[in-house]
Formats: sequence, C-alpha cells, structure tokens
Amino acid sequence: MAEPRPVNPLRYLRDAVNTQIYVRLKDGSEYLGTLLVTDSTMNLILDDTIELRGGGKRIVAKIGKAMIRGSMVQYISFDPDKAAEEALTS
Repeated sequence: MAEPRPVNPLRYLRDAVNTQIYVRLKDGSEYLGTLLVTDSTMNLILDDTIELRGGGKRIVAKIGKAMIRGSMVQYISFDPDKAAEEALTS
C-alpha cells in the first residue's frame, strides 16, 4: 500500500481566495471576512471583516479591510458558516 503524500496547506489557503474564512489568532482574537490575498508566509488580507469574541458569538467591530500577519494565525476555518451564523444572530 502506498503511503499518502503530504499536502501543502498553502494550497488550500490559495484555493480559498474570494471565499469567507474564519481566523483565530494566537492572542485569541477572532475574525471573519472574505479572503482577498495570501502569500507563502500566510499573511492574509480580508475584506468585509468583522472582529468576533466569545467563540464567534459576539460582534466586537466591523473593520472592513484587514491585514493579518501569518505568524499570528493560530488556525483558519474554510467553512465559517457556523461561526458566521452564531456571530450574526447574537
């Protein structure tokens, strides 16, 4: 049986351009926005960005365009529907 080949996660990030993503930073900050641009160090530029708190349940601020440094990213969700739904209905 052949071993599975490792997949570069940057491929998934590049495929997510022009889609809505949920980003959690190492300091606990949470953002939801449309990914406009990314690079090889996972720097992100988001549009229509909102800052969230409480596990995505409360909107703190509507930011618009935001640049997020890749070294600060804890994780990214490419399926932010649940986070968006909770944030926007709270």
